[in-house]
Amino acid sequence: MKSLVFQIVLVAFAMTAPILLAAENSAESFDVKEHYDKTEVMIPMRDGVKLLTAIYTPKNRTQRYPILLYRTPYSIGAYGEDYVAPAKLAPSLEMLAEGYIFVSQDLRGTYKSEGQFEVLRVNRQKGSGAMSTDESTDAYDTIDWLLENLDDHNGRVGQWGVSYAGWTTVQGMIDAHPALKASSPQASPSDMFIGDDWHHNGAFRLTYAFAWMNYAAQERSKPTQVQPEPFDYGTPWGYEFFLNAGPTSDLNKKFFGGGVPGWEGFIEHPNYDEYWQRRNVLQYLDNIEHPILNVAGWFDAEDFYGPVSIYQEIERRNPVNQSTFVSGPWKHGAWHRERGSSLGDIQFGSETSDYFKKHIVTPFFRYHLKGGGDWNPPEAIVFETGRNRWRNFDQWPPPDVEVRKLYFHSGGRLSFDEPDAQMIGNDEYVSDPNKPVPFTTDISVGFPGHTWMIEDQRLTSTRTDVLVYESEVLTEDITIAGPILANLFVSSTGTDADFFVKLIDVHPGDYVAPASSTASVPMGGYQMLLGVEVMRAKYRNSFANPEPLQPNQVTPLSFHIWDKFHTFKKGHRIMVQVHSSWFPAYDRNPQQFMDIYQADAGDYRKAVQSIYRSTASPSHLALPIMVQKGARQ
Repeated sequence: MKSLVFQIVLVAFAMTAPILLAAENSAESFDVKEHYDKTEVMIPMRDGVKLLTAIYTPKNRTQRYPILLYRTPYSIGAYGEDYVAPAKLAPSLEMLAEGYIFVSQDLRGTYKSEGQFEVLRVNRQKGSGAMSTDESTDAYDTIDWLLENLDDHNGRVGQWGVSYAGWTTVQGMIDAHPALKASSPQASPSDMFIGDDWHHNGAFRLTYAFAWMNYAAQERSKPTQVQPEPFDYGTPWGYEFFLNAGPTSDLNKKFFGGGVPGWEGFIEHPNYDEYWQRRNVLQYLDNIEHPILNVAGWFDAEDFYGPVSIYQEIERRNPVNQSTFVSGPWKHGAWHRERGSSLGDIQFGSETSDYFKKHIVTPFFRYHLKGGGDWNPPEAIVFETGRNRWRNFDQWPPPDVEVRKLYFHSGGRLSFDEPDAQMIGNDEYVSDPNKPVPFTTDISVGFPGHTWMIEDQRLTSTRTDVLVYESEVLTEDITIAGPILANLFVSSTGTDADFFVKLIDVHPGDYVAPASSTASVPMGGYQMLLGVEVMRAKYRNSFANPEPLQPNQVTPLSFHIWDKFHTFKKGHRIMVQVHSSWFPAYDRNPQQFMDIYQADAGDYRKAVQSIYRSTASPSHLALPIMVQKGARQ
């Protein structure tokens, strides 16, 4: 099969760009108003609620265009006679140039649309009544109206979106309109208790949830185009704000006052009960018949589990579906709004976001909506960090991997050698929830800088409540591709605990960054965070039915750090860090078995945590190591 790059060469000029001069080659230079006519309409849904919708139609009417739909709770970006910025309208400049009918819509109950907003509205399959609605029916009704009422369309519809708009894209794929021919959900959540946005393995993501609810989930009295007022934290340092704010149970009465129903959902449903289970979108992904382009970022702090799990579930339930998985070296949504040549202090050697726009998302929609080009993609188009190159595979994870166990040893050593029979012991640390481990060195509040998922971990490694295990200097490259499984054997003097596990690439001490680097720190000895995940121990056997730890009893914990595609290069080291808080990205665990949303200040207690590394209790990571076969170049 021809490589994607070769295919792009074949099709680069197969489609005309009737509304844009060739010299206009940047989003900044594109004048939407010059090339598109804009109209606003209130589109009625099946229950009578009307949704504000902006329609941008090419001024050139010599051909018919496909419709590309974008549905968002964050405002369509411009109202009335104002025109939206190019980056808010289309997945790429190339698509603006080629010409589509771009449609942007405020979700039900947000901004200028009618109705009531419900965070992650439950799918109607679990609702009641023949006239019940959800985001799937709203997408269907919108498409139906557009086809009936617009001129100059070719009868084919696509949809796309990033983050929450990615989730609405997934919703539009369910019981899809027959005219829907291509969807690209990007950074979409799938399950907000297991691995996206609000929780990871039951641990509450405090900073993000607090900021998002303040911004997007406040109740409104009527439709409006006014953006919410920024929340006043009273300090530039989120760590200070949340520590002084006290227990999670105090936040609602101090700052929300019952005016944010979504926050009430957290408080009232601390476990994986029906409230969360009904919002798991994976269970609805049957009969997905049109092609899907799933997009993720390796360093997405909010929604990486979502794209991976959605891709896997579509593959499982719809084996003949034309589904493609894409992942690059990006933070949340960065492929859409940044060049992608670097993230934080780490360089990637090329403008990876531009590559995605020009060679992946544009030809995907061009082929399926315009019938042009030769889109014949592999199953996975993924960027290999470390070596900094794009790779294509016929399946993801690739088949040619060998799972090898990387064991914890005494003296803070990591090795692929198993513990020997004489190796008996454990490492311990005191976890104090009143002095939690910071999740970033960035002094910020609200939505953090998003580079903390790749940030240098050297300061964290100096803390006495962080265990550090490190390999010898690597004598050859080691490439991992796929999900990483953390297998810990732990004990605690408390009855609950969080265990964070980080996988880190340690640069050589004499490493010098390239001349183009914008790194803020010396890169020799840099501890690049590659992957991290947490397990709230009470959920080790069931997210729905938590169980206490038995104090001082060795207990196994297994959980995924999820997929990575990275090469630890010769001369580097592999490091693993383990600790029991990461604040305020995640709420503090009182280290007592209880409903944490109801905890008082006195419930937060110190505990001694132990990690075992013996023959009987061999803590380790299971790494999917490539054997260098089967890659499509």
